[in-house]
Amino acid sequence: MKLMTCNSNKSLSNEIASILKLPLTDATIKKFADEEMFVEINENVRGQDVYVIQSTSKPANDHLIELLICIDALKRASAKQITAVIPYFGYARQDRKPGPRTPISAKLVANLITTSGANRVLTIDLHAGQIQGFFDIPVDNLYAAPILVNDIKKNYPLENTIITSPDVGGVVRARYIANKLDINLAIVDKRREKANTSEVLNIIGDVENKDCILIDDIVDTAGTLSNAADALIAEGAKSVSAYVTHGVLSEPALDRLKNSKLKELVTTNTINEFSNESSNKIRRLSIAPLIAEAVKRIDNFSSVSSLFN
Repeated sequence: MKLMTCNSNKSLSNEIASILKLPLTDATIKKFADEEMFVEINENVRGQDVYVIQSTSKPANDHLIELLICIDALKRASAKQITAVIPYFGYARQDRKPGPRTPISAKLVANLITTSGANRVLTIDLHAGQIQGFFDIPVDNLYAAPILVNDIKKNYPLENTIITSPDVGGVVRARYIANKLDINLAIVDKRREKANTSEVLNIIGDVENKDCILIDDIVDTAGTLSNAADALIAEGAKSVSAYVTHGVLSEPALDRLKNSKLKELVTTNTINEFSNESSNKIRRLSIAPLIAEAVKRIDNFSSVSSLFN
């Protein structure tokens, strides 16, 4: 088994390599003057099972093409099996046609990864579960829930805590965590008028004098979380925090979080921390132990799903 990292999240790759006690494969990944990507693998990978670690976070197109070229290079170097480890799967929110004459970009990205030569995909908290069916190769979709649950138990008194879904679409995810913690669930009923804007309507459930924890898979511009926090505080909530798997944090997310009523945002390191991410409201949990264990089980032909039993 060999581990190879691209450029999107080297700190996470180093952490995974450290847990597995394996060196990262020596490779050169760079851009030419005209911005074309170039990859050269500087060691023998013939007959090896190689795990390529790359989140397709922003700049999404650069990181995606980097992953595809790395997979192609490994295939042409006679790697036995190539697993694309994609902690954050970009384009996942484009999983259906929102209107006429629009693409299903998540399906296109799945086709590109398969065609480039990947034999398997390992990812975390896909935005839409049906994306697994977009691939014609095996997909292991891990869940960050166990890591989030453990952190909530350590930092919040459960007798006064309520799990909250920021919209109706996230109820299944929030209910799973509420059940694991054996606490109640509330829902923020929200209508989104256009992309990257949101409007909070009303709260379903009793949140008065409660510590509310919002659960979501992606925080992008933080509009949904900020508006949900405002609505919960207006309904009498004692405090509002958010636990989110993928911290995309596009502008103006950091400013919104700073000025919001959120006590803290807890996210994982599926996406690399940004240089301007200095807010004391943001805390990151490492997803590396979960990925490392999944890689170990895949390599040993063991069950991955039993991680979440």
